[in-house]
Amino acid sequence: QVQLVESGGGLVQAGGSLRLSCTASASIFRIHAMGWYRQAPGKQRELVARIATGGSTNYGDSVKGRFTISRDNAKSTVYLQMNTLKPEDTAVYYCNAVTSISYTNYWGQGTQVTVSS
Repeated sequence: QVQLVESGGGLVQAGGSLRLSCTASASIFRIHAMGWYRQAPGKQRELVARIATGGSTNYGDSVKGRFTISRDNAKSTVYLQMNTLKPEDTAVYYCNAVTSISYTNYWGQGTQVTVSS
């Protein structure tokens, strides 16, 4: 069982920045990948960014060049630095972890990000 604790959401004006954090209860080396997904009202959950244990990253097309995912292995924590935020970035952001070997998915409780125009 892996528990994920998120922090860092909030309200920001367009063009501003926020940083999300997600800490896993398990060693990050038991985890194949961690990342962030988001879901806006009436829309499907979509990938924002993910980072594998080996360091490779993937980003959703709409956030490339604006968001950066990083990790601190010692703290089993991943960060999402969000710059140049747009109103369309408004959503609930969910942390995700996929364990090694079994590839089981775990989700955080979600944190609201609201970008005002």
